[in-house]
Order: sequence, then C-alpha cells, then structure tokens
Amino acid sequence: MNHHGLVPQSPALRLPVAQMRNVFSPGDVQRKLAKLQESGSQREYDGLRTVYERMLERGPERFQVKPSGIPDMDGLYQQLPNFTEVLDDVKRHVALAQDCSDGLEVTPMLLLGPPGIGKTHFACHLAKLLGTGMNLLPMSSLTAGWLLSGASAQWKGARPGKVFEALIDGAYANPVIVVDEIDKANADAQYDPLGALYGLLEYDTAHSFTDEFAEVAIDASQVIWITTANDSRSIPDPILNRMNVFEVPAPTPEQARTIARHLYQDIRAGHEWGRLLDPEPRDDVLDHLARMPPREMRRALMTGFGNARLAQRATVESADLPRTSGAKGRIGFLQ
Repeated sequence: MNHHGLVPQSPALRLPVAQMRNVFSPGDVQRKLAKLQESGSQREYDGLRTVYERMLERGPERFQVKPSGIPDMDGLYQQLPNFTEVLDDVKRHVALAQDCSDGLEVTPMLLLGPPGIGKTHFACHLAKLLGTGMNLLPMSSLTAGWLLSGASAQWKGARPGKVFEALIDGAYANPVIVVDEIDKANADAQYDPLGALYGLLEYDTAHSFTDEFAEVAIDASQVIWITTANDSRSIPDPILNRMNVFEVPAPTPEQARTIARHLYQDIRAGHEWGRLLDPEPRDDVLDHLARMPPREMRRALMTGFGNARLAQRATVESADLPRTSGAKGRIGFLQ
C-alpha cells in the first residue's frame, strides 16, 4: 500500500480500492481471548492465543478490489486460446461490477479437462488479472479435512485452515483460492477434505464461515474460487452444483503453437538474460513445443534457453529442446 492509501497498481490494469470490508468481528475475538485468559495458561492453547492477538493487532478491515473498467484481456485470449469460454464468463462478472459500488463477485468455477492442458497456469493468470493474489491448495497431497477448515485447537499440532489464513494474514477480502485437482481429494472415515466447501461455495453461508481452530466466524463470501479436475465423476454432486463447470479442451496443434510462442516471449521478457536471445522463436522450435502439453513447455524452453547460451547462440534451435516421444507428446491433444 502506498502513502495515498491505495493498492499498488498493476502495469496491466488499474486496480482501485472498491471499498474496505470487515472479514471478522473484533468483539467475537476479544470474547474468545478473554475466555482463554480465564482458563489459565494452558500450553495447548498458546497457538490459539497468538492467533487471536494477531487478529486484533491487524484489525478486521481488508481491501475489496476490482478492475476499474473491463480490463484488456486480449493477451489472455491469445495466451490461453482453449480457455475462451472461461474468459468470457470472467469478463461478464467484471462488467457487472462496473459503474457501481458493488464488489466483484465471480461464481465458483470448475476447470475440467485432461492433465497438462494449463488449468493451474490459467488460474495464476486470472489471479494476476484480478489483482488479489492467489492461494493454491493442492488436494492431491492431502488426507486430512482440516486444510480448508482448520483443526480443533485441542489436537496436537493443530492450526487454522487455509481459508482463514488467506483472509486474516492477507490484504484482501476477495482473494483467489485455487483448489487444485479437487477430484483427487482423499477422504477417509474421519475427515472429508471437501466438507468445508459445501458452505464456502454458497454465497449466503460463506458470510459466516467458522474455522475449527479459531472458532470465530469470518466472512469468506467474497473469495473467488477456482477448482480444477481431470475427471468430475469423483466430485460429489452438491459440490458440482455450486460451481460453473467448464470443460476445457486440449489445445489444437495451432493453438499449442500460439501458447508456446507467448510462453517463449514471457520467459524471455521476464529475465535480464532474455536480451541475449532472439525476440521470436523459430518455426521448428514451435513445432517441437506444440507436441508437448502446455505444462511441459516451460521446462522445455528453460532447457532450450540454457543450451543456446551454453553454445553462445542468440537463437534457440530445435535440438536445444529436450526430446519427447511422439506418441506421448500427443496425448490429449486434438488432431
């Protein structure tokens, strides 16, 4: 935040503060803290006491921001051509928030499609466009339900959930939270990793979301939810019914070339060493990259850039890129 009290502006678009919003009631926190102090210095509650004190120190107000005007999204349409339908939906939501004091509301979305087509990459770009940062929750690596909702302070090693942390430790009331690979959440008999989402994805109930660690209601109604999945069959219907589901196709060969070209330019522009390399990739390099899923293109390009510099060349050649097996490289791509 600068000395005028405004959020720093992104070079891509202007992000004024739409309004300040309270994400919790200080009175609720003070009452909880007083009860803890009455109960004496119980060691297991030290972490809880620290959380309450941090909440009161930071205060309840967070920025609720939105783009001023409908941002120029042409670059995203070009970089992510297989996400056109999703980008159209985001643009509609941004348009609704213009010329009024309302905050930006985006219906929770599920990006459904084969592995490697750029779903998480898209979520990162969207978070950057909206300007409120991104919190990534990889569900494939989790076995406990407390990631979203926290665990009771009575349990050893318990802590608040990621939703609570995003709102309490972050600067925004409307952060982007990406639940990655939601279809791979592992539920056991004791915990349901997706249990908290039933309330969080509903606008009305999200206004008063209670983290199991802090046991203080927080307003999570402005969170922008993006979930990704390869297969919807393992996602409970009540979760699916709370989201706009977008079936994202794998890029066509021509779209894959476009994605590769933009990625080449982005990586080159993002590094000082980029000035030593050609501003445009060669056609044979694009042909080679287009045979890879988008998630592999960045790694391949970094290898190619490095090999070109080792050879003291400004031009990345096809031979500089890692080899791919033709069959594997085409999996999931439209012919």
